[in-house]
Amino acid sequence: MAKSTIVIPNYNGINYIQACLESLYCGTTKDIRVIVVDNASTDGSMELVRDKFPQVQLIVNQKNTGFSHAVNQGIKQSATPYVILLNNDTQADISFVHELEKVMDDDKDRRIFSASAKLVSLYDRNATDDAGDFYCALGWAFARGKGKTPDRYRRDCDIFASCAGAAIYRRELLEENQVGLFDEEHFAYFEDIDIGYRAKIYGYRNRLAANSIVYHAGSATSGSRYNRFKTKLASRNSVYVVYKNMPFLQVLMNLPFLMAGFLVKTLFFAQKGMGRDYVAGLVSGIGLSMSAVGRSHRQKFDAAKIGNYVSIQLALWRNLLRLFE
Repeated sequence: MAKSTIVIPNYNGINYIQACLESLYCGTTKDIRVIVVDNASTDGSMELVRDKFPQVQLIVNQKNTGFSHAVNQGIKQSATPYVILLNNDTQADISFVHELEKVMDDDKDRRIFSASAKLVSLYDRNATDDAGDFYCALGWAFARGKGKTPDRYRRDCDIFASCAGAAIYRRELLEENQVGLFDEEHFAYFEDIDIGYRAKIYGYRNRLAANSIVYHAGSATSGSRYNRFKTKLASRNSVYVVYKNMPFLQVLMNLPFLMAGFLVKTLFFAQKGMGRDYVAGLVSGIGLSMSAVGRSHRQKFDAAKIGNYVSIQLALWRNLLRLFE
């Protein structure tokens, strides 16, 4: 019986989806269930999946509902102990699934919420794409090891959050009375930081599964690493994550760092001709946070979890130093 359901959101992934699925079915773990959630693709990728991979469950949306909604659809269709999220522009190493499941199976106390695979560049196997996501007091999320050799990251370790492009989650904790599903207000970007942050508030951990490897093309859906759509949406969501997860006093404590972080990012994107897009995203994030929907998603402060908040704050400061590793 399958331990994991693999959920792959797809939007116009004709150049990648076949190789992605073939790599999964060539892996050492044969008993897997795969769900592809198609977000109204127009390039024939949905038809390719339907014709060449009849064993895949296909969910078809009539419009692009975003990453978070798509993966939630897949999660709701799963019944296995674990759910693995995987980007369509990836190729999984032969033991990708086994190594992710191993990390979760070895957690006898069931305190690990998620584990991230090690993402390596599809086009440069000597360059790490992501060896675990971190989040710091500046309000920045960043991928550990970006551009560095994968051999530097051989050991499992705690991380702030798992990159949802290739990660395993304990399904029971994704239920409403636990950590919950991905926040669909994100649409895309920062949704994995948000859910990892939320899990830490509840006292759970996120890990890097260093021996689980995925080769990642990167930015296949958005088109490039930096573009106006991505800049504005990520900026918006960076504000929303702070509002949602930090109690008021913690926001005040981090405010000088956050203001500095937003200023540096504004200057950075201004140099790329997208400064207005970044600022517009910040304004949009404030609006979302103050809206009825945003307020309803805010995590209520629980004094019983004060130790978890302290641990998170220490991590936010400690992760400032990781920026220079």
